[in-house]
Amino acid sequence: MGNFLPSTENQRAEMMRAVGVSSVGELYADIPAQMRQKAVEAVASMPNGVSEFEALDQMKALANKNHVFGAIFRGAGAYWHHIPAVVSRIAAKEAFVTAYTPYQPEISQGILQTIFEYQTIFCELTGMSAGNASVYDGATAAAEAAAMCRERSRTKTLLAGGLHPDAMETVQTYCYGADAPCAVLPNNGGRLDLNALKTALDDGVASLILQSPNYFGVVEDVFAIAELVHAAGAKLVLSMNPVAMALLLSPAELGADVAIGDGQPLGIPLSFGGPYLGFMACKQDMIRKLPGRIVGQTADAQGRRCFVLTLQAREQHIRREKASSNICSNQALCALTAAAYCSAMGPQGMREVARACYDNAHYLADELGKIKGFELAYPGAPFFHEFVTKTPVSAQNVLRLLEQKNILGGLPVEGGILWCATERNTRAQMDALISAVKEAIA
Repeated sequence: MGNFLPSTENQRAEMMRAVGVSSVGELYADIPAQMRQKAVEAVASMPNGVSEFEALDQMKALANKNHVFGAIFRGAGAYWHHIPAVVSRIAAKEAFVTAYTPYQPEISQGILQTIFEYQTIFCELTGMSAGNASVYDGATAAAEAAAMCRERSRTKTLLAGGLHPDAMETVQTYCYGADAPCAVLPNNGGRLDLNALKTALDDGVASLILQSPNYFGVVEDVFAIAELVHAAGAKLVLSMNPVAMALLLSPAELGADVAIGDGQPLGIPLSFGGPYLGFMACKQDMIRKLPGRIVGQTADAQGRRCFVLTLQAREQHIRREKASSNICSNQALCALTAAAYCSAMGPQGMREVARACYDNAHYLADELGKIKGFELAYPGAPFFHEFVTKTPVSAQNVLRLLEQKNILGGLPVEGGILWCATERNTRAQMDALISAVKEAIA
């Protein structure tokens, strides 16, 4: 990849002449000399450079400290999916790389177009009217959605008990900073307790943030929940897995006002926890409350198709004390990756991946359920590709034996183990898992 800075050496020299300096160092004249000297000394004390193959050897030695499992049966917000080779190839194209952010459309057409396509794809997935240029991750999207739903007379945020714990903590932190009330509602049988919801809904509630499939894998009764929330005059924020949206009804069809989630399953590798991608989309009447920015399509003076920043809340940059959000950046590279993945897979490919996830998870749940003590924690509750089983022995002992067989098992949670299966899990891998679990409790 070429130089990340779009300006050439001659252009930089011309800029320095225009501002009256002869070197880049002169631009730092206002920094105390002592601090500049420390920087010079730090650079001087750096070890000598090494050759390319020596550097590669050092990186390989570091990488060998990682344990790369042969099979993964853990989800809980980060999912093991196949990523077509073309995805990373597209994301590395120089036409899509700009120095920072597309404030100047005339030199940022590549990144602007990728964001526009990304927004369009997520509007199709969610059924919503508009999507923004992404936020940091799914937890941030939940917190930003809570903020965009607050009104002068309605400031309270309700959190369903099945919301991802990281998202729950992030929303609570944002609400604390905004001096806005926040309450967590209990689950009943793996799903949101509707009686608790009815009791909590009053004229001070701004929104309910619901995840479906939820943290425990259970698909919520979103229709009934949306009806209760809207009858109370509040907004429904629905967090969904983007792969599941290819198989289940969209957030818009389910009655949500705002759709959020983490785009990691769409071509973004696990990468030890990030960077990931927070997506947000909403109905027409809430577009001006979306944080960040929206890229739009237009035509230039010659009638050619081009892209510009169409909408962004200027209060985020200028009148920050009046802003509902102070997010000004986005995860453009991850958004580009997600758009490339969706384009490469196409609607049919996305549905096939979702169906494979569903089928594999239900096969695994059925086989685990045949082992005494490993029955489903929430029997009868519908699930997509994650589920919780009880365990008759210590979850840590089971998972430790699986690790010895190069298998990363589920995540220990209250009530048992949270398992996940995706299209990458083969029948042989699942049968090996079953055999190992039987061995662990023998």
